[in-house]
Amino acid sequence: MPISFTCPHCGKQTTVADDYAGQSGPCKFCGETITVPGGESAATLPPMQFQQAGATAPATTGAAVAAVGIGTGAVVAIIAVVCVVVFLACGGVLVALLLPAVQAAREAARRTQCNNNLKQIAVAFHNYHDTYNTFPPAYIPDEDGKPMHSWRVLILPFIEQQGLHQRYNFDEPWDSPSNRAVTDVHLPAFTCPSSPTSTGSAETNYMVITGPGTVFDGAKAVKFADIKDGTSNTILVVEVTGAGTNWAEPVDLDASKFAPPFTAGGPDKAGSHHPGGMNAALCDGSVQFISDTVAREVLDGLITKDGQEPVSLY
Repeated sequence: MPISFTCPHCGKQTTVADDYAGQSGPCKFCGETITVPGGESAATLPPMQFQQAGATAPATTGAAVAAVGIGTGAVVAIIAVVCVVVFLACGGVLVALLLPAVQAAREAARRTQCNNNLKQIAVAFHNYHDTYNTFPPAYIPDEDGKPMHSWRVLILPFIEQQGLHQRYNFDEPWDSPSNRAVTDVHLPAFTCPSSPTSTGSAETNYMVITGPGTVFDGAKAVKFADIKDGTSNTILVVEVTGAGTNWAEPVDLDASKFAPPFTAGGPDKAGSHHPGGMNAALCDGSVQFISDTVAREVLDGLITKDGQEPVSLY
């Protein structure tokens, strides 16, 4: 059986095979000569003969004591290294497994915030209607009939931006030097958080659909009564991506550019950074997610305000 004994000189404990009982050699720790207990005589052996417990042949007394110490330290070091490697490997696997879930959770939160933005805009349209008895027009024209001010400027007081609205000069174009001090301001309500330009940019990700038969036909302003297809069946505002349009710029989406897939949007069409489709606010104030697989006839029905088309998003 292995023999455990304590060096009488330094007090360090050592374990060797019972083959070395009674043999002598230098202590691995302090170098003083020690004798392994258990034998009838003490023999001083050449170096490199003590072996660890369980060895089948004698080894040098001094080296054996040293070997035991070295072996124990090496085992501890190896175990520590293995533990670190296993921890790092497992950590990497866990990160790889959790990353998609984390990304999905973050996108779900961004999509919810985008939904809330559109809801705020839709409520602003309703409050504008309560005040002026119409929805705001897509734009206010200049003397030559060209778009001069966007509907997004008109609803500023209804999205808690009365200060910007008061500073805006309606006698000048939206991009005049004095108006630029207002229109270059980043407004989170006009920016989808999933957009790469969502931080600090004055670009908008929300537009109305314009064209004959839509709620926003030129500079015309419509009432609830004009939406004969029903407010829950008619689109009010949609998402766009990559348009590079300032929120005050009187530019919106032509009805002919409203087509899926929305995840492949661009400067000239509706688009979204949300997987599988896009958010859209309807005239009743609700916000719906329109899938990339939506049928063309459904979109056509959602675009018009009085086309009497049967529409179902479900």
